[in-house]
Amino acid sequence: MSTPFFETENLTKQFGGLVAVNNVSFRVESGEMVALIGPNGAGKSTLLHLILGILKPSAGIIRFRGKEITGMHPWEIVENGVAGTHQVVKPFRNLTCIANVMVGCLSSRAGRRGEWLKRVESRAQSTLEFVGISDMALELASTLSHGDLKRLEIARAIATEPDLLFLDEPFGGSSPAETELLAKSIRRLHFGGRFGRLHSEEMAMVIVEHKLEALMKIVGKVIVLNHGEIIAQGTPQEIANNERVIEAYLGRGVKINA
Repeated sequence: MSTPFFETENLTKQFGGLVAVNNVSFRVESGEMVALIGPNGAGKSTLLHLILGILKPSAGIIRFRGKEITGMHPWEIVENGVAGTHQVVKPFRNLTCIANVMVGCLSSRAGRRGEWLKRVESRAQSTLEFVGISDMALELASTLSHGDLKRLEIARAIATEPDLLFLDEPFGGSSPAETELLAKSIRRLHFGGRFGRLHSEEMAMVIVEHKLEALMKIVGKVIVLNHGEIIAQGTPQEIANNERVIEAYLGRGVKINA
């Protein structure tokens, strides 16, 4: 049996008497694009924080490429090839956009790709161009709209050259036009983007999002979380017709074009 690209095994997080994540086990294969959905308070962001090292699990195991990364520091997880964005964007607000991305380009993971010191600014500019905000390279992050900050957050993450990327509500707070631009960037990142090692053939993505119409068009698998537990996994079409998911999250009469 082959080693899963990424997996969690009985991952659990308790805050006192509250169990925010309860025995969550799932896998992501190389090259997969996966949606992680569920109602507010389902434990989605907490689960991502456990995976990205922001929180320490109460129990359970996280493995990437067969290596246990449970409880590692966030920077160690990035060095192993796993990166992510935050639901609440956290740029260096007093730095320009290109300087924000250059920070990611300076990781030793990116540095292993060759003469990176000569190309840091060029790589950062290319990354900003990839997400569609290269014209704002010299603007301070504090001046950007919410949608553009979301794209900057994605640029900072992909600058570390991840093989597995977690996106926490990339469309949140964005207008329909901004959502469409972000969706195009994500599609290009997963399906078509190639420059240097930045977008390897093995890259996989997990996206947490509430804007299901945009999300279901770009993912191949959906995982549904409710009250800290996985209640369903399947294709977008299977999830859209799953009675348990409809009752817990989608609601009667809600139709999703999957």
